[in-house]
Amino acid sequence: MHNWRIKFALFLVYFVFAILLNSVGTVISLVDDTFGVTKLQASMLEGFKDLPIAIVSFLVASFLPRFGFRNAMMTGLGVVTLGCLAMPLVPAFLTTKILFLSVGVSFALVKVSVYSSVGLITDDKKEHASFMNTLEGMFMVGVLAGYGLFSYFVDDAQPGSPVWLDVYWLLALLTAGSTLFIYFTPFDESAAHHEGSSLAEDFMDMLRLVIRPIGYIFVLSAFLYVLIEQGIGTWLPTFNSEVLHLPPSMSIQATSIFAASLALGRFSAGAIMARFDWYPVLNVCVLAVAGLVMVSLPMADGVVPNADVTWFDAPAATYIFPLIGLFLAPIYPAINSAVLTALPTYQHSEMTGLIVIFSALGGTTGSMITGAVFEDFGGSTAFYLSLVPLALILLTLFLFKRETVKATA
Repeated sequence: MHNWRIKFALFLVYFVFAILLNSVGTVISLVDDTFGVTKLQASMLEGFKDLPIAIVSFLVASFLPRFGFRNAMMTGLGVVTLGCLAMPLVPAFLTTKILFLSVGVSFALVKVSVYSSVGLITDDKKEHASFMNTLEGMFMVGVLAGYGLFSYFVDDAQPGSPVWLDVYWLLALLTAGSTLFIYFTPFDESAAHHEGSSLAEDFMDMLRLVIRPIGYIFVLSAFLYVLIEQGIGTWLPTFNSEVLHLPPSMSIQATSIFAASLALGRFSAGAIMARFDWYPVLNVCVLAVAGLVMVSLPMADGVVPNADVTWFDAPAATYIFPLIGLFLAPIYPAINSAVLTALPTYQHSEMTGLIVIFSALGGTTGSMITGAVFEDFGGSTAFYLSLVPLALILLTLFLFKRETVKATA
């Protein structure tokens, strides 16, 4: 298989960071009881994760081709290994903030490196789009594995018990092992170097990208998408617990339906995108998400607490609402692939920097808005608000399609 070792390495590092990044929603639902913090305080964990992603991506994206994508991935994995070890050794809300800070800094290095590497190991636009969807599908498999992993360590009988912190011993072992695998994986990165340019010129090239129409329309699309996905993904465990009245471990496990839907949607999207143009497919997806929101959220109204609830008698919204992941899934990798393949390979690192920056800002914004509305007006109202950015995405997709046609003409 062509470049199989580096492809597996990219899958592995993305899988690991999927668990760490998307554990924030689960951790938010746990630190309330374990460390006695409010929902608003807990929601700040999203900012500790996402703001460093944006800042570090802005500072280093144009530099990483010189530092080396493989070196950047190993550095990021090493940093989060230390963060994971700190959690059970020094249990505190401050340690949790530091962990997500380290995850954010490291993911900035990793995502720019991974996305930039895809253009080096694929031969054409179709292979690029297919691999991008598979890569994002593997990310969601990691998210799904994370929900199962954390729920295994939760003690339902003692909601405030810190026993869930033991999961970080296993995560530290996983990140350390991934570092070793990448260290022993050779990778030719020469095509990513922009010969004859200085670091300052590469940095200015990244800034120029965002003022081009294809750049600012794309980053707005990515921002809106991540605002929706992270807002829902982060607060879905709390929604399951407080609105649908599921037990804590079941609330986390039920959130895995959303992750599984995203994974299935992204793995399926590779085959779909090979046959159909991405623009009409994504329009259908956005409308389908809006429809599922309107159908499923009324089912959450008036749910009565049931101490003996099981998977067989859980509220219908437990299963139906997370299915929006099937239709959200293709949007992000499709627009990322479209913008990257419209640019020369040496600009992929710079464009990926912008992708990471605005994705991080969208994630933080989505989580904080959803958390604030959740606390003041309830979970159903918070999730109904996703209809607003969904409507805006329909507009940005139209404008983005027009600009990609111009760029490749």
